[in-house]
Amino acid sequence: MTHALLRGDHHVHSTFSDDAVSTLAENVAAAAAAGLETVRLVDHVRRSTTWVPEYLEAVHALQVPEGLTVLTGVEAKILDASGELDIPELPQGIDRILIADHQFPGIDGPLGPSTVRERIAEGWSTDDVLDQFVAALIAAMQRHPGNQLAHCFSLLPKIGLSEDDLGVERIGAWAAEAARTDTMVEVNEKWVCPGVTVLDALRDAGAVIVASTDSHVAADVGRYPRLTALLDGGDAP
Repeated sequence: MTHALLRGDHHVHSTFSDDAVSTLAENVAAAAAAGLETVRLVDHVRRSTTWVPEYLEAVHALQVPEGLTVLTGVEAKILDASGELDIPELPQGIDRILIADHQFPGIDGPLGPSTVRERIAEGWSTDDVLDQFVAALIAAMQRHPGNQLAHCFSLLPKIGLSEDDLGVERIGAWAAEAARTDTMVEVNEKWVCPGVTVLDALRDAGAVIVASTDSHVAADVGRYPRLTALLDGGDAP
């Protein structure tokens, strides 16, 4: 039986993103073919992005099949430890900002994973790294409430850590803030995160969990070969 969360796909990229290959219309058609009830069309932005009004016009012009709800979003990375986002001024009509941990939120700006690994090797303690990382996620939710965390904690393996290193207190504080700020948290097919322990903490806190493929090609929209066991509390393949 299909898990209820898998009837939606809340993170789908189109050709408005420079690393995706399918159009908005192709993604909507794929969502309908997959039997989805909801699809969120999302594309990457930076402070310099100017095409958001054009994107919204294109979404509004779509022919949406009956029974499918189309939502909008933009994905922006966290820039620094204060939770500032790499995002332009947005017009009305964007349903949710997807807050993404593409790079490590440093004090003075984003740090690449290799830089963080080097600093850990030089003596930056794991506790300090994780404290700063989780504090930045919380700050971003506080500065931009009512939005969505994209593939949260996908950065950890890139810097040589894992969700197991977070600990109960950090996860609990983060999950509570997600609930308090009306921040949706996606469980991501592409990155298979967050994991079971984090999802349990979100449920305990009363936070909203949604599913996403993070698809960059229409053939992947609404396809969840890895998440069913994870969402049911088991191990993803």
